[in-house]
Amino acid sequence: MGRYYSGDIEGKFWFGVQSSDDARHFGGIELEPNYITYSFEKSDLPTIQEGIKKCIDELGIYKTKIDAFFDNAKSYNDEKLAKAITKEDDKRLPNTNRLLEIYARLELGQKILKCVQEQEYCTFDAEL
Repeated sequence: MGRYYSGDIEGKFWFGVQSSDDARHFGGIELEPNYITYSFEKSDLPTIQEGIKKCIDELGIYKTKIDAFFDNAKSYNDEKLAKAITKEDDKRLPNTNRLLEIYARLELGQKILKCVQEQEYCTFDAEL
């Protein structure tokens, strides 16, 4: 069962990776009980951009590798992703669940940013 968000931007939260309140990392105001309604305005741009920067910083060297992985993958699991983003001689595997959580959050933040830049506001409902 998936949880969606809809309004000025639309999408589906990543199953088992991303919580319905993930947009709180970019500021905004939560408005409703069964759904979280997020509202962003032009004045929120610095907070949105800071949230995106935090995601990129936390992903570090893995962002480019994860981008490349998803450009070519039709499906994934933790093992496939870990193998794709880890050097052959590196015995330590990254926490793929955490990386995916941040990667999904970054995708959401980029949608919010684009929406606010294009319309000067962005409102959407996130299913709980």
